[in-house]
Amino acid sequence: MRWRIVGRLEAGQSQVQICKEFNLTPSVACDLWKQFQDTGSIERKPGQCRPRATTASEDRYLSIMARRNRGATASQLSRDLYAATETRVSRVTVSKRLHETGSFARRPAVCVPLTSTNRRIRLAWCREHRDWSMDQWAAVLFTDESLFSLNTDSRLTFIWREPGTRYLPSNVREIDHYGGRV
Repeated sequence: MRWRIVGRLEAGQSQVQICKEFNLTPSVACDLWKQFQDTGSIERKPGQCRPRATTASEDRYLSIMARRNRGATASQLSRDLYAATETRVSRVTVSKRLHETGSFARRPAVCVPLTSTNRRIRLAWCREHRDWSMDQWAAVLFTDESLFSLNTDSRLTFIWREPGTRYLPSNVREIDHYGGRV
Protein backbone atom coordinates (compact mmCIF):
# COMPACT_ATOMS: atom_id res chain seq x y z
CA MET A 1 0.00 0.00 0.00
CA ARG A 2 2.89 2.38 0.75
CA TRP A 3 4.32 1.90 -2.71
CA ARG A 4 0.94 2.53 -4.33
CA ILE A 5 0.61 5.79 -2.39
CA VAL A 6 4.10 6.92 -3.44
CA GLY A 7 3.39 5.95 -7.04
CA ARG A 8 0.25 8.08 -7.12
CA LEU A 9 2.07 11.00 -5.51
CA GLU A 10 4.79 10.73 -8.17
CA ALA A 11 2.08 10.65 -10.85
CA GLY A 12 0.81 14.00 -9.57
CA GLN A 13 -2.29 12.97 -7.63
CA SER A 14 -2.96 15.23 -4.64
CA GLN A 15 -2.45 14.05 -1.07
CA VAL A 16 -6.06 14.91 -0.23
CA GLN A 17 -7.38 12.61 -2.98
CA ILE A 18 -5.05 9.80 -1.91
CA CYS A 19 -6.05 10.16 1.75
CA LYS A 20 -9.74 9.90 0.83
CA GLU A 21 -9.11 6.89 -1.40
CA PHE A 22 -7.00 4.96 1.14
CA ASN A 23 -8.88 6.27 4.20
CA LEU A 24 -5.78 7.86 5.74
CA THR A 25 -5.10 11.05 7.62
CA PRO A 26 -3.17 13.72 5.67
CA SER A 27 -0.21 13.52 8.04
CA VAL A 28 0.39 9.87 7.12
CA ALA A 29 0.61 10.64 3.40
CA CYS A 30 2.75 13.71 4.07
CA ASP A 31 5.20 11.81 6.31
CA LEU A 32 5.42 8.96 3.79
CA TRP A 33 6.16 11.36 0.95
CA LYS A 34 8.84 13.20 3.01
CA GLN A 35 10.49 9.91 3.96
CA PHE A 36 10.53 8.80 0.33
CA GLN A 37 12.03 12.11 -0.83
CA ASP A 38 14.70 12.10 1.90
CA THR A 39 15.78 8.45 1.82
CA GLY A 40 14.37 7.02 -1.41
CA SER A 41 12.74 4.25 0.65
CA ILE A 42 9.46 3.78 2.49
CA GLU A 43 10.51 0.93 4.75
CA ARG A 44 10.18 1.40 8.48
CA LYS A 45 13.43 1.98 10.25
CA PRO A 46 14.42 -0.78 12.66
CA GLY A 47 13.86 0.05 16.28
CA GLN A 48 10.98 2.48 15.74
CA CYS A 49 8.66 0.55 18.02
CA ARG A 50 8.70 0.53 21.81
CA PRO A 51 11.64 -1.44 23.22
CA ARG A 52 10.86 -4.75 24.89
CA ALA A 53 10.73 -4.75 28.66
CA THR A 54 12.64 -8.04 28.85
CA THR A 55 15.71 -9.43 27.15
CA ALA A 56 15.93 -12.83 25.48
CA SER A 57 17.71 -14.28 28.52
CA GLU A 58 15.00 -12.93 30.85
CA ASP A 59 12.38 -14.50 28.59
CA ARG A 60 14.19 -17.84 28.89
CA TYR A 61 14.39 -17.39 32.67
CA LEU A 62 10.61 -16.87 32.85
CA SER A 63 10.01 -19.94 30.71
CA ILE A 64 12.29 -22.09 32.87
CA MET A 65 10.73 -20.84 36.12
CA ALA A 66 7.22 -21.52 34.78
CA ARG A 67 8.24 -25.09 33.89
CA ARG A 68 9.88 -25.68 37.30
CA ASN A 69 6.94 -24.28 39.24
CA ARG A 70 3.93 -24.87 37.00
CA GLY A 71 1.50 -23.62 39.64
CA ALA A 72 3.13 -20.19 39.96
CA THR A 73 0.99 -17.22 39.01
CA ALA A 74 2.15 -14.56 36.57
CA SER A 75 2.50 -12.13 39.49
CA GLN A 76 4.74 -14.58 41.36
CA LEU A 77 6.88 -15.08 38.25
CA SER A 78 7.13 -11.30 37.87
CA ARG A 79 8.40 -11.01 41.44
CA ASP A 80 10.87 -13.87 40.86
CA LEU A 81 12.20 -12.11 37.77
CA TYR A 82 12.62 -8.87 39.72
CA ALA A 83 14.46 -10.69 42.52
CA ALA A 84 16.81 -12.36 40.03
CA THR A 85 17.46 -9.56 37.54
CA GLU A 86 15.95 -6.39 39.03
CA THR A 87 13.80 -6.04 35.91
CA ARG A 88 10.32 -4.94 36.87
CA VAL A 89 7.57 -6.19 34.54
CA SER A 90 3.83 -6.58 34.92
CA ARG A 91 1.96 -9.86 35.13
CA VAL A 92 0.54 -9.17 31.67
CA THR A 93 4.07 -8.96 30.25
CA VAL A 94 4.94 -12.26 31.92
CA SER A 95 1.86 -13.89 30.39
CA LYS A 96 2.75 -12.53 26.94
CA ARG A 97 6.33 -13.82 27.18
CA LEU A 98 5.12 -17.27 28.25
CA HIS A 99 2.56 -17.29 25.42
CA GLU A 100 5.41 -16.55 22.99
CA THR A 101 7.19 -19.68 24.22
CA GLY A 102 4.00 -21.74 23.89
CA SER A 103 3.02 -21.93 27.59
CA PHE A 104 -0.52 -21.10 28.61
CA ALA A 105 -2.32 -21.01 31.97
CA ARG A 106 -4.70 -23.96 32.01
CA ARG A 107 -6.50 -26.01 34.63
CA PRO A 108 -4.53 -29.13 35.46
CA ALA A 109 -5.90 -32.58 34.74
CA VAL A 110 -7.16 -34.14 37.96
CA CYS A 111 -6.98 -37.79 38.91
CA VAL A 112 -7.58 -39.89 41.98
CA PRO A 113 -4.45 -41.55 43.33
CA LEU A 114 -4.84 -45.30 42.97
CA THR A 115 -3.03 -47.91 44.96
CA SER A 116 -2.11 -51.22 43.40
CA THR A 117 -5.11 -52.78 45.21
CA ASN A 118 -7.46 -50.16 43.70
CA ARG A 119 -6.08 -50.85 40.24
CA ARG A 120 -6.48 -54.61 40.65
CA ILE A 121 -10.09 -54.26 41.83
CA ARG A 122 -10.98 -51.86 38.98
CA LEU A 123 -9.43 -54.16 36.40
CA ALA A 124 -11.37 -57.13 37.79
CA TRP A 125 -14.62 -55.11 37.66
CA CYS A 126 -13.95 -54.17 34.03
CA ARG A 127 -13.26 -57.77 33.07
CA GLU A 128 -16.49 -58.92 34.75
CA HIS A 129 -18.59 -56.37 32.86
CA ARG A 130 -16.92 -56.28 29.44
CA ASP A 131 -19.44 -58.69 27.87
CA TRP A 132 -22.56 -56.91 29.12
CA SER A 133 -25.27 -56.14 26.55
CA MET A 134 -26.73 -52.68 25.87
CA ASP A 135 -29.84 -53.63 27.87
CA GLN A 136 -27.78 -54.43 30.93
CA TRP A 137 -25.85 -51.14 30.67
CA ALA A 138 -29.11 -49.23 30.19
CA ALA A 139 -30.12 -50.18 33.74
CA VAL A 140 -26.93 -48.66 35.21
CA LEU A 141 -26.86 -45.11 36.54
CA PHE A 142 -23.44 -43.47 36.68
CA THR A 143 -23.18 -40.53 39.05
CA ASP A 144 -20.50 -37.96 39.48
CA GLU A 145 -19.96 -35.19 41.96
CA SER A 146 -19.50 -31.64 40.67
CA LEU A 147 -18.40 -28.55 42.55
CA PHE A 148 -20.68 -25.53 42.21
CA SER A 149 -19.81 -22.16 43.65
CA LEU A 150 -21.97 -19.03 43.70
CA ASN A 151 -18.95 -16.90 44.52
CA THR A 152 -16.57 -15.66 41.84
CA ASP A 153 -13.57 -16.98 43.77
CA SER A 154 -13.78 -20.72 43.26
CA ARG A 155 -10.11 -21.21 44.20
CA LEU A 156 -9.31 -22.96 40.94
CA THR A 157 -5.65 -23.49 40.34
CA PHE A 158 -3.96 -23.05 37.01
CA ILE A 159 -0.67 -24.37 35.71
CA TRP A 160 1.60 -23.22 32.88
CA ARG A 161 1.75 -25.87 30.18
CA GLU A 162 2.15 -26.28 26.45
CA PRO A 163 -0.72 -27.42 24.20
CA GLY A 164 -0.97 -31.20 23.93
CA THR A 165 0.72 -31.89 27.28
CA ARG A 166 -2.35 -32.06 29.50
CA TYR A 167 -1.87 -35.63 30.71
CA LEU A 168 1.88 -35.60 31.25
CA PRO A 169 2.66 -36.55 34.86
CA SER A 170 4.04 -33.08 35.59
CA ASN A 171 0.70 -31.53 34.58
CA VAL A 172 -1.64 -33.85 36.51
CA ARG A 173 -2.79 -33.02 40.05
CA GLU A 174 -3.84 -35.92 42.26
CA ILE A 175 -6.73 -35.45 44.67
CA ASP A 176 -8.10 -37.76 47.32
CA HIS A 177 -11.74 -38.89 47.55
CA TYR A 178 -12.73 -35.95 49.73
CA GLY A 179 -11.52 -33.21 47.38
CA GLY A 180 -8.27 -32.46 49.16
CA ARG A 181 -4.91 -32.15 47.47
CA VAL A 182 -2.35 -34.91 47.78
